[in-house]
Amino acid sequence: MANRKSKIENPKSKIGLFGGSFNPIHLGHLILAEAVRDQLALDKVIFIPAHCSPHKSQRLLAPAPDRARMVRLAIRGNPRFEFSDIELKRRGRSYTVETLRQLHAAYPPQTEFFFLIGADTIPELSEWREIGALAKLCQFVVVNRPGGKVAPTPKLVKAVGNRVARRILSTQVAIPPIGISSTDIRRRVQAGRSIAYLVPAPVGRYIAAHALYR
Repeated sequence: MANRKSKIENPKSKIGLFGGSFNPIHLGHLILAEAVRDQLALDKVIFIPAHCSPHKSQRLLAPAPDRARMVRLAIRGNPRFEFSDIELKRRGRSYTVETLRQLHAAYPPQTEFFFLIGADTIPELSEWREIGALAKLCQFVVVNRPGGKVAPTPKLVKAVGNRVARRILSTQVAIPPIGISSTDIRRRVQAGRSIAYLVPAPVGRYIAAHALYR
């Protein structure tokens, strides 16, 4: 977690940050995080559930304690994965720039932060709060399908300038399409269909035991 500053031994750590609603977390999230960790030789990846995402509907959002518990269950057993409740504790809308500022205050100055995003997020990046400041606080990692390459959108160039826009998209990691989505999982649960092999088994049991997404 971000508040365990005393346990950080390497001041030059390369830390991945994976934010999202995780509503619910699924195997696609874990595959993506491990692929990025492996390809960029990150020391760890921190999963950060959002309290309230500024860019997603909250109508079907499971309660924060449930989403947090599911993330903990999903990453348990992987020493390179960690959980942080930094945005859940802050409450309100979860703005990434505020999270990065908190993390920079908690970690040694030499720590490098890599923020994971999907290629489908690029069109909305220009609307993120203080995107220019955020680009100075972390290196974005764009996860894309093999052979795909994402270029800056006109809106992003207008928001931060061409040089910064290209730097934001300079680190891209290719992984095969996974084809698992939280939306589909919620629909399956609501319809009484199986979600086996789409979510980690402990997450599936948790969803059933707490009647989530019914």
